[in-house]
Amino acid sequence: MSKRRGSPLVAKETNQTKKPAAPIDRRLEPKTDEAGLTRWAREDEDVKLMLRFQKGEHGAFEELVNRNAPKVNTLIYRFLGDPGQVEDLTQEVFLRVYRTAKRYMPTAKFSTWLYRIAANLSFNVLRAKRRGQPLQLEIAYSEDGEPFYRDVPDGRLTPPHDRLDAEELRVKVAEAINQLPENQKVAIILNKYEQKSYEDISIILNCSTMAVKSLLSRARSNLRQALLRYVRQ
Repeated sequence: MSKRRGSPLVAKETNQTKKPAAPIDRRLEPKTDEAGLTRWAREDEDVKLMLRFQKGEHGAFEELVNRNAPKVNTLIYRFLGDPGQVEDLTQEVFLRVYRTAKRYMPTAKFSTWLYRIAANLSFNVLRAKRRGQPLQLEIAYSEDGEPFYRDVPDGRLTPPHDRLDAEELRVKVAEAINQLPENQKVAIILNKYEQKSYEDISIILNCSTMAVKSLLSRARSNLRQALLRYVRQ
């Protein structure tokens, strides 16, 4: 009798202590057609160029650089705010693309993959600049046009316009964004200026979409607080 009563209890305890399988991140898994090509490979011109370069067409890589270098230039300038570093870092981005081309898989938009490389390199530069200063990082990451000062500010991020003229406001917004923690700065630039979705940003920053929403919420709150100081002056 005691053994029969004990059996279900033992089974129950075993089930309770059994660890569930780790969730699988399927965001980067390719969805292929009959020919084995992803939707991005069929529709994204940059993906097509990468696939051609993988087959040995070096002219395809040159075309890829020509198509994307201006966007990468602008993105890096927005991240760093230092025009003196833009050219060198842009070259480094495409050098990384060249070196990893053989391992490239069209599992997402090419621009998302490219921006992840640019974001990682920009993070390294930003952290090097602030070396010796405490970083306010909220998330640990595993590692993946017009000039910035001319961008029109987002109404959600700025105080009423009647206390600051348009040009001064643009400058203050740029200064406030540059003072954000690195992860918030990159997230707000990708979302507002590059029009990237939460999903794309989560892939670029290697975090969840909920983490992206949290980053953007904190960034907007910090920007409001920073800009209110100027309005009250």
